[in-house]
Amino acid sequence: MFNKKKDDEFDYAKEEPPVESPPEGRKRTTSVIGPTLKFKGELSANEDLIIEGEIEGIIAHQEKNLTVGRDGRVKADIAARKVEIYGNVEGDVRGEEIVKIMKSAIVKGNIYCGRIVMEDGAQFSGSIEMSQNKSKDQSKDKPSSGKTTSLPLPDSSKNVESAG
Repeated sequence: MFNKKKDDEFDYAKEEPPVESPPEGRKRTTSVIGPTLKFKGELSANEDLIIEGEIEGIIAHQEKNLTVGRDGRVKADIAARKVEIYGNVEGDVRGEEIVKIMKSAIVKGNIYCGRIVMEDGAQFSGSIEMSQNKSKDQSKDKPSSGKTTSLPLPDSSKNVESAG
């Protein structure tokens, strides 16, 4: 009567926040492979990638970041600048800068990286080979004496981080 809505009407304008368009000149920098997508073959892109689906083959992402989400299932060799794993990976993982294996992750394969973080509870089967990154920016800040390892003190963070 007084502009009342019917019970079965839904006001989307009030429930959904307005979607802002990105500023001009700014491009999309992350792609997402959704949980229902399955892909076989060689995957490469020039943007960051989040995998929530199933990938089998090779992932060549050398200059960008790669995240395997909780629902992600990967049977592939991975090469990326930074790799974060929350889901399942079967294959070798190469992280130019760092590889992070989160507590929900299951990884079967070898890891080659400059640094590694493995949360307490993460499942890992394989070997880890760390080498000093020869990047110009990092070589100025790091001593050239070799690998360093930091382990948490009791009652501190459960992460183990090593840098080489």
